[in-house]
Amino acid sequence: MRRQRILVLMRPDLVPPESTEGYTARQINEWKTEYDVVSTLREAGHEVRPLGVQEEIKPLREAIEGFKPHVVFTLLEQFHYEPVYDQHVASYLELVKVPYTGCNPRGLILARGKDLSKTLVHHRRIAVPAFAVFPMRRKVKRPARLALPLIVKSLNEDGSRGISQASVVETDEKLAERVAFIHERIGTAAIAEQFIEGRELYVGVLGNTRLQVLPVWELKFGSMGDQGARQIATEKVKHDPDYQERVGIADGPAKNLNPEIYARIQRTAKRIYRTLGLDGYARIDFRLAADGTPYFIEANPNPEIAKSQEFATAARHDGLDYPGLLHRILALGISRAKAGVSVG
Repeated sequence: MRRQRILVLMRPDLVPPESTEGYTARQINEWKTEYDVVSTLREAGHEVRPLGVQEEIKPLREAIEGFKPHVVFTLLEQFHYEPVYDQHVASYLELVKVPYTGCNPRGLILARGKDLSKTLVHHRRIAVPAFAVFPMRRKVKRPARLALPLIVKSLNEDGSRGISQASVVETDEKLAERVAFIHERIGTAAIAEQFIEGRELYVGVLGNTRLQVLPVWELKFGSMGDQGARQIATEKVKHDPDYQERVGIADGPAKNLNPEIYARIQRTAKRIYRTLGLDGYARIDFRLAADGTPYFIEANPNPEIAKSQEFATAARHDGLDYPGLLHRILALGISRAKAGVSVG
């Protein structure tokens, strides 16, 4: 790819330093994706400008007018402190006709709401856990069709925010307690879904119209289950390097899968991607039950793409190195703009 002017969007508190020297693993973990993207693109010869964006569009408008980027690489997972508002930034970039990476606005909307995405996917005859939504300031009453145990999450937060061992509930009393926790601490509606005992699998997908499905990846929980803990992707599992090392949390290729089930999971990931109108790149999350049924859990458009994260490591396993992955993501954003329409 020829030299490009690339504006990289991120939260202001995640604008990375020039070097990781002198920072702890925990500190680096906060902005590792931002650092990896910015430093890798610079090493590839591009002119890269990081920009922190949070509360208003004005800094973005000024950067576009002054820097005149060929493409915007968006690492935003929220805007105005709301995850569901990231689609507004993508919409703005479409209005000003600046190419941008990642998912289109409609796909972001459909994927961010866990209830909406599950409903659409279920309509396509893809297995999803039974679920119920508990809006803010409403009495918690479990529908009779929804059998315990359940796992309780924020309806639209990602990154495992608010998920801990207490998220899996086995009584109506614990359900009410955990829904209240999500309402009060996270500040969103809650979703309670059937808890699927099984393996945690991730499938990366790249593309706009022609799709590349990456190898099936697995989050391996190490010794978590030795003391009776549920093997789920809690906040600690996802974001605490000390805990990950102590317990042996790791991710890697999903092994010992029946070839038919493996192929089914990859086909299903592609169907979900198209059903939700996604483009650019996304990660589709599944729980694989003991009977071999892959249950769709959620879709993550614009997932974490640090060098060490699942998406990048799966791409590398498939022969696409990290600089190649970033350039592929850039090319998809540019080609979508040249086509003149978004998938959504």
